[in-house]
Amino acid sequence: MIGYVTLGTNDLQRAAKFYDAICGELGVGRMFDMDTFIAWGKPGGGAGIGLTKPFDGNTATVGNGVMVALECKDAAQVDRIYSLAISMGAKCEGEAGPRPGLPGFYAGYFRDPDGNKLNAFIMG
Repeated sequence: MIGYVTLGTNDLQRAAKFYDAICGELGVGRMFDMDTFIAWGKPGGGAGIGLTKPFDGNTATVGNGVMVALECKDAAQVDRIYSLAISMGAKCEGEAGPRPGLPGFYAGYFRDPDGNKLNAFIMG
């Protein structure tokens, strides 16, 4: 299915600190670390997430309607990731908790320091 998702940033080092913490809670570290691109995940083991300064040299902007969903192992991990993100300057887009009308779906929504929308979730 999805191999990796890449998000744009205008401050790679600031964004890297944010994603080091979030990905650390998910149990993954950096796979690649270059001057303009950093990626987290398990080599050969599932989807990853990358951050980059746009190749075309223009300012990174967020996509309207674009969101990256981070699958967690349980509700407690959703809560930890949501709280961690908020403590690191993320903007709340929906507190962690069950979602009405979606049985078994528990999620917390936030925007990273560049404005990219993410959620931490479990289903089932």
